[in-house]
Amino acid sequence: MNSLNITREQYIKNLFESYRLVGVLSKKNDCEVLHLRHNKLNRDLVLHSFPKAVTAYEILCGINSNNLPEVYDCLTLTDGQIVLEEFISGITVADVMKSGKYRYRGAKRVLIAICNALEILHKNNIVHRDIKPENIIISDTGDVVLIDFNISRQITNKPKDTIVMGTVGYASPEQLGINATDSRSDIYAMGVLLNVMLTGKHPSETVVKGKAGKIVKKCTDISPDNRYQSVKKLSEAL
Repeated sequence: MNSLNITREQYIKNLFESYRLVGVLSKKNDCEVLHLRHNKLNRDLVLHSFPKAVTAYEILCGINSNNLPEVYDCLTLTDGQIVLEEFISGITVADVMKSGKYRYRGAKRVLIAICNALEILHKNNIVHRDIKPENIIISDTGDVVLIDFNISRQITNKPKDTIVMGTVGYASPEQLGINATDSRSDIYAMGVLLNVMLTGKHPSETVVKGKAGKIVKKCTDISPDNRYQSVKKLSEAL
């Protein structure tokens, strides 16, 4: 992690001397995510531009896992943070589901891989808060990778989150401002994810039958105390 006495705009302008823009992956609320490619080496990377530092990226910088993108650098600038991250070539679980639902065996493989990614985050007191099919990539090499830590937060002793965030349907009840989020909030989203992958529907509409249904119900219990208390326990149940 480094600090530079320049703005994010100036840093990106300087970077364009060596890289070219492939595409804008996201742009909202003064946050920007760019797909860049080196002019000579043809190597790709993802650039995140934030008005405030996102702690998860700072923690992930230097951590290597097949289930998380590599974070090359986090830079503190005069008006925010720049994150340089590995570009994962592949398709998302949402893309896969355009051609049909998952079978349990395939869904299990995805969820266990995401449990591995979340175990690293949770051990570092980070809750992802936005687990959904669009944020899970099946890479060209077959790895299952969890991406997008933009709304993640550090677990604290505050009684509730100061900002309500998350994707409707996947966000746990506590993400709606009832209580503070913690690792069990991600477990709630994992239950929704499993049900959607197997049925195409949210568990409030229909719950998958059998063993998977029992897992979904436990994950999505309205009370965090009644859910699996760790992703390791969830992984074992799968």
